[in-house]
Amino acid sequence: MSIRSEQMTLNMGPQHPSTHGVFRLKLTIEGETIKKAEPIIGYLHRGSEKLAENLLYTQFIPYTDRLDYLNAMTNNYIYCAGVEELLDWEIPERAEYLRVLVVELNRIASHLVWWGTFLLDIGALSPFLYAFRDRDLILDRLNEISGARMTFNYIRIGGVKWDAPDGWIDNVLETVKEVRENIKEYDNLVTGNEIFQARTMGVGKITQEEAINWGLSGPTARGSGIKFDLRKEEPYSIYDRFDFDIPTFEEGDVYARYKTRIAEMHESLKIVEQACAQIPDGEIIHKKGKRIMMIKPPAGEVYKRCEASKGEIGVYVVSNGKTKPHRVKLRRPSFVNVQILQELLVDEPIANLVAIFGSLDVVLGEVDA
Repeated sequence: MSIRSEQMTLNMGPQHPSTHGVFRLKLTIEGETIKKAEPIIGYLHRGSEKLAENLLYTQFIPYTDRLDYLNAMTNNYIYCAGVEELLDWEIPERAEYLRVLVVELNRIASHLVWWGTFLLDIGALSPFLYAFRDRDLILDRLNEISGARMTFNYIRIGGVKWDAPDGWIDNVLETVKEVRENIKEYDNLVTGNEIFQARTMGVGKITQEEAINWGLSGPTARGSGIKFDLRKEEPYSIYDRFDFDIPTFEEGDVYARYKTRIAEMHESLKIVEQACAQIPDGEIIHKKGKRIMMIKPPAGEVYKRCEASKGEIGVYVVSNGKTKPHRVKLRRPSFVNVQILQELLVDEPIANLVAIFGSLDVVLGEVDA
């Protein structure tokens, strides 16, 4: 007796709870197996790049906060750094240290949100609560220095908005100690759990060749054994002054991407400690940056990139010598990383979909900039 079967089209989204943003994944399934996956974007498109052409250079900075609302400091930094290169400005040392401190703290906070929501998506409630407990400690420090709790707007063209408040460095060091101990708890709670390992080991494997061909970056690529981090490969700001490692794992599966992010949080804590120990006194913004609204870079173009929490973020800025950019183009890591889903999900059981998608740490604000 033969059993007739047929393929079914299933829409995952567009809805917010399923994918942390308005993102649609059109699936063709046969039984419990995915045969085709088509990522569909555009539901959240805000035209940020076009908006930049109609704003003063400084007015576009708050738009960068929203590209990745979990890693706003890095987005502030890369845009400002691109404009600074056009201006040929040297940034005061204290400002560079403050930038590194807030960027690395924000990287840890971003990874904590990923850790908590990823585990929540695959059925574990407690880790979500622990992650947000520790993220709140970091947000307290970022709030103290920037005045905001999520879409931080602290980094400025030429330096930073204002200096750290009294006692802030000491508070940061206390936070580092507490968060480090709590991350060790995560390993005891989750990493060795056999149910978690069954859901993640050998699932969603990405080879080194595939990662390179699809242009993947960040923890997603390093989970496939690609030892590439712009903080080491093309040191920017003052990252060449710090001692830290680039964690990589060869397996290329969901579990490897998980371990990469856990290890990266420890490395960021090391950078924060060293920056706190080394930070000098001095100015916090370039002398010409104090007249901040009338910046007019000379005609030219620049592409600047750095290591964000989700991978390589870059900004291409074209100046025509006026107070507004002629063109701005953004290279968003989530936009690039999400493309591999159309290959990665094929022939996978549909039950693995959430774990695979979550392991890429995609934020849809970056996809639909």
